[in-house]
Amino acid sequence: MPRQHTHQRRRYRPITMAHTTARLALSLFASLLLAACAHQPTNANHDARAWSDAGQLVLVTSADWNATAAELRRFERVDGRWVQVGDAADVVLGRSGSAWGVGLNAARSDGPVKREGDGRAPAGVFTIGTAFGYSERATTGLHYQAMTSNDWCIDVPASAYYNRIVDRSVIKAPLLDQSSEPMRRDIHVDGDQRYREGFVIEHNLDGKQRQGGSCIFAHLWKDPQTPTAGCTAMAPASMAALLAWLDKRKHPVFVLLPTPQYLALKADWHLPEITTSEATR
Repeated sequence: MPRQHTHQRRRYRPITMAHTTARLALSLFASLLLAACAHQPTNANHDARAWSDAGQLVLVTSADWNATAAELRRFERVDGRWVQVGDAADVVLGRSGSAWGVGLNAARSDGPVKREGDGRAPAGVFTIGTAFGYSERATTGLHYQAMTSNDWCIDVPASAYYNRIVDRSVIKAPLLDQSSEPMRRDIHVDGDQRYREGFVIEHNLDGKQRQGGSCIFAHLWKDPQTPTAGCTAMAPASMAALLAWLDKRKHPVFVLLPTPQYLALKADWHLPEITTSEATR
């Protein structure tokens, strides 16, 4: 059936001085509102909601994006404020420094962005996952998984198990044999002890971004001068203290930032206070 149209005579109202004044007032209000919105902080301050329940925070700061040395500090939330626990510890980062990763904060591009194989440690805020190691047990409040000779972290982007630790004696799938990340490096890599103790930094969780970077851990260092392939590494004593302190019930997060980014985001992200000299040395 064709649509029927009804025609009504329009009624025009005269424009009075009151109407003009009201329109000017409305226009002025809209301009002020737009100006106020233009000066609001970016979405960075909304990111902090994603980790608002964190009771523990591990903060790593470096001099800049290309720095391979950094400092690690532990903080506990007490009465709504961050309080440092213990002293700062020296750590080493990726051989190429750091780059924005995929974590709890919104994606950022005001700096390098983490890619598979780039040798950079992911920057941002990340949940702390499972602790792992060579021993059957560990002193930690995190969930702990003892690694075996069959446990590998899959760093092959084309694999369906990309960025996951799998038991290759149980899981059979194409491309698994191409992974270069055995979790028992002492068995597969000439007695290497770097994965003897560590924990997962949940960057690019479940490999959502192919080529976004994989197998990111905090683990033991080879020595204070040798950087990593993209992880954060530290002395055995520092790792032991960190693992013993971390408690999954307190929803711990791991934060890694170059100092300029830390200073710029500290307020919006509700990060702990540290002095500039400490952050840059």
